[in-house]
Amino acid sequence: MKKQPDTTPFDRKRIPPKQNFFMMPLIWAICWFATRSSKLRINKVRMKGLKPPFLVLGTHHAFMDFLVSPLALFPFRANYVSELEGFENYGEWIYRQVGCLGTRKFVNDISLIKNIRNVMLRKGILVLYPEARYANVGTSSELPESVAKLVKYLDVPVVVLNMRGNYLQSPIWNLTMRKEVLLDATITQVFTREEVEKADEAEINAKLSEFLAYDEYAWQYETKMAVTYEKRAEGIEKPLYICPECGKEFCMKTSGADIECTSCGARRHMTEYGRMVKPDGSEDEFSHIPDWYEYERRCVHEEIDAGRYALDMKVRIESLPNAVNFIDLGEGRLVHKKEGFYLTFKDYGKTEPETMFFSSSSMTSIHTEYDYRGKGQCVTLSTVDNTYFIYPLEEGFNATKIQFAVEYFYKLNKKGS
Repeated sequence: MKKQPDTTPFDRKRIPPKQNFFMMPLIWAICWFATRSSKLRINKVRMKGLKPPFLVLGTHHAFMDFLVSPLALFPFRANYVSELEGFENYGEWIYRQVGCLGTRKFVNDISLIKNIRNVMLRKGILVLYPEARYANVGTSSELPESVAKLVKYLDVPVVVLNMRGNYLQSPIWNLTMRKEVLLDATITQVFTREEVEKADEAEINAKLSEFLAYDEYAWQYETKMAVTYEKRAEGIEKPLYICPECGKEFCMKTSGADIECTSCGARRHMTEYGRMVKPDGSEDEFSHIPDWYEYERRCVHEEIDAGRYALDMKVRIESLPNAVNFIDLGEGRLVHKKEGFYLTFKDYGKTEPETMFFSSSSMTSIHTEYDYRGKGQCVTLSTVDNTYFIYPLEEGFNATKIQFAVEYFYKLNKKGS
C-alpha cells in the first residue's frame, strides 16, 4: 500500500535552539577539514572586541558558504536562516541542532522576523544570506530594501562576510569541484549599534550593498587563479542562454571548455582564467562572463517593454509543505505576466484543479535551480506554508530568463508603470 504523504505545515513559530554546544567542536573540525586544501584565509576588519548580539549578512556563492561562515565566526556559536529543502534533505533534528531557522524564499514571513528578534534578545548571532540563492555567474544580486528595515528593527551591530572563491570552486551550473581554487573571506563590522541608530534606511542599504558586492570572475582574472578542469564550461549554457552573435535564445551548448551556438555556429572558449574568447583568441564585450549575463538581462527588459514577453507552458509540480517530504502533484500549467504568476494544478487531496496567484509586487526575485537533485531546471513559488518546485514539460523554459523577468516586473510594479 502506498504511503500517504505528510501534509502537516512546518512549524514556523517554533523558537530555534542555540547551536548545540557539544556539537560545536565537530562542526568546526568538519569546516576546517573541508577548507584546509583550499588554504582558506580569513581577514577580520573592525571585529576586535565585538561580542554578541549582532547580525551577520553573508554573500551567497555555493554550499561552501556554510563551511566558511562558522570558521569566520569562531569561537562564537550562531543561528542560520535556511530554506526548508535543507531541513528535508538532512533532517529537521540535525538542522535545528546546528542552529537553523526554517523559512521559504521570497515570501514575507513574520514568524521568521520574530525568531530573528528572539535570537538577538538572547544575545546570539544571526547569519542571513540576503541573496537567498547561489550566484548564477559569480556576481552579487541587488540587496532587498527589507534588509535595511530589518537592521533598524533589530538595533544591533551589523557584520558583513564577503567570501571569494566559493563560486569558482563549485558553480551552481556545474558542481564538480575545481580543486585548485583558493578561498578567501573578509568579515567586517560595517555598523556599530550607534552607527545603526544614526543612519537612515537608504544609507544602510547603500553601505551594505557596497560591502556585499563581489565579482568572482574579475577576482579570478586579477589574481590569475587558473582553473584547469577540462570541462569547466559545461553547464554554463544555463545562465548564458542567449547567443551574443545572433541573439537567439536556448540554442547554446557546451562541451569541455567551449560554448557554441547551434543556430549560427558562433563559438567561445573559456580560458583557465575565466575569460570567454573567440576562436582566434581575441576578446570582445562578452568576454567577461557577467557582462554576457547582464546583456541577457537587458534583452529580457526590452522584450517586456515591447510587450513580447510570454511564458505559458505545461509543467510538473512537486510541493514541500514541511521538513518531512516532497509531494508529487503531477502536471499543471504555469503562466507568467506582468501582474504575477498563475499556477494551475490539482493539489494533493483535491478533486479539481485550482489556480494560485503569486503577485509580482511581492516578489523581489525568484529561486532558481539548474539541475535540482538531478531533475533539471526549475523555479520555486512559495506561500508561507508551502513551496512549489516547478519543472518544465515543454521547450522554452529557462530559469535565468524567468528570474530576470520577475525582478523587472517587481520594479515596474513598484514604479506603478
